[in-house]
Amino acid sequence: MASPNQPITLNAQQVQELSRKLSQMRHDINNILSLVTAAVELMRTKPEMTERMIETVLEQPPRIVHSVGQFSSEFQRILEITGADI
Repeated sequence: MASPNQPITLNAQQVQELSRKLSQMRHDINNILSLVTAAVELMRTKPEMTERMIETVLEQPPRIVHSVGQFSSEFQRILEITGADI
């Protein structure tokens, strides 16, 4: 990962953009985890739905990875970090 060699300065717009993107990532992940929790509760109370809910739960980790990856890309872009594999 190639980080800048000197201190960098972020302007107010860049800080706001990162804050907005971080907030969006938190919102996305919270929604995904709420869905997982709801699916597990349904499996607990309605075992006949287990097969369907397992599929729903298994679809969620890639969504989290995608959300974190999007934020990481924007973070790297704004901080001018190149060649990072996050």
